[in-house]
Amino acid sequence: MKINKQEINVNGATYIIRSAIHKDARALSEIRLQIDEETQNLDREKGEDFIDIQGFEQLIKADIENKRNLFLVAVVHDRIVGFSRCEGNQLKRFAHKVEFGVCVLKDYWGYGIGKNLLKESIAWTDSNGIKKITLNVLETNEKAINLYKQFGFKTEGILENDKVLSDGLYYNTLVMGRFNV
Repeated sequence: MKINKQEINVNGATYIIRSAIHKDARALSEIRLQIDEETQNLDREKGEDFIDIQGFEQLIKADIENKRNLFLVAVVHDRIVGFSRCEGNQLKRFAHKVEFGVCVLKDYWGYGIGKNLLKESIAWTDSNGIKKITLNVLETNEKAINLYKQFGFKTEGILENDKVLSDGLYYNTLVMGRFNV
């Protein structure tokens, strides 16, 4: 599925949020690898679950064609600096919901990019009859947790000792959801 392009100005930075297109595949493969190295808030370490250019081309094509999926990118000066995805499920019992994920290059934290990717995703779900958005977030990622709560997400569960980070300690993952009645 696609959305209309949005131009946003936050803290003196202007960026565009738009649907991912075929030619974004190379940049997405590279940025995902870089982001995985910059934060422990995601599920992967650098190089794990690598998606190459062809993999992203297939993902973008499938997401454009599937009315239950949405793949967005944030672009600053023709450079992708973040992206988000909503992925639906074809099973009837789960057709009312999508799973949301987002990541932004560390140099672009603080410009509301993640917030605006989330905002556009929520607007898309609300206008397309999707009733629920779910996501997983590391318990220590308080900034993201607070943002999700601002948008009506609630903690629905805790996956205890779910991840082992570089410090060798175990951390919980919060399962959060937003239901649109």
